Amino acid sequence: MARLVLQQPGEICTNTDLSEHLLLSPEDDSQLQSVLGWLADFPVGEMYTEAIGNAVDYVLDGGRTGRFDLLSPEVHPGERASVGAKLEYEVLRSFGLPKTKPLDTLISDVPVDIKATVGDNWAIPAEAHCQLCICTQIQLKKNRHRSWLVRTHRSWLYRGRGNNDGKRGLAVHARENWSVPLYDWTDLPVNPLRFLTGDQASRVLAKKPGQMRRLLMMFGYLEGRIIPRSVILTVGAGKDDPTRRARGKEIREAAAREGLTLLCGQWVESREAAAARGIALGPGDWIALPTDDGQHNERDPESDLF
Repeated sequence: MARLVLQQPGEICTNTDLSEHLLLSPEDDSQLQSVLGWLADFPVGEMYTEAIGNAVDYVLDGGRTGRFDLLSPEVHPGERASVGAKLEYEVLRSFGLPKTKPLDTLISDVPVDIKATVGDNWAIPAEAHCQLCICTQIQLKKNRHRSWLVRTHRSWLYRGRGNNDGKRGLAVHARENWSVPLYDWTDLPVNPLRFLTGDQASRVLAKKPGQMRRLLMMFGYLEGRIIPRSVILTVGAGKDDPTRRARGKEIREAAAREGLTLLCGQWVESREAAAARGIALGPGDWIALPTDDGQHNERDPESDLF
């Protein structure tokens, strides 16, 4: 990548066919401050965590493919890169923002582009040069992410190795000195299936034995871990409504014979039982816990449905 001698805030932005303008520091950029003010009303880190998780699940498509790890050799590098494109729409949905042109959205009536990378830099397109961008970095190996708000002046973009459509990377110095962190490194949830050994995963994801037996194996291997709905769909890939099987009385009775109590967050009783142990279950979550004193509640949970 070509060496970039950065201009400083207060100087005129060069290498641009736009109208002549100053390089502004974040505190002097009224539009940037307006966007920051709007975002201040939201738990941005938490919302991005959920949005990234949804984008990853979408790309993996575990309910059809049985995949659960974005770093798996089964996942093409192009699919990993597509997480950023999907994330844009997840962010718009989460924050209730419109999809607009020429950038991705409007925040406080200011055009903003939404960018993400699973690498070290972002591809800033020509239409976003000198515009405001939310730049998110996702580190898959470390299961974490962080985001900045930055005005991507052309003077702060690498000039070398640009794509044919004018996309360029943001200089690290500009990111570190003239951008605003929206939140610090934040952990991403780890798919529970990644805690399985290779042998355990091959058994749980095999075509045989049947779906219920494989779900029971998974619950046993992952005892005490919260299992989200996406994991149930992955284990039951290609099957009709595996979540219904996971909620059924038959699997709960089979688990009880193996010393486990299955709790499903869809039911009030399960959520209360989990809460009594300090565990918060979401509506689409499951957990397998050791059965207390060998007792098992045979009550039909359908009576506790919302």
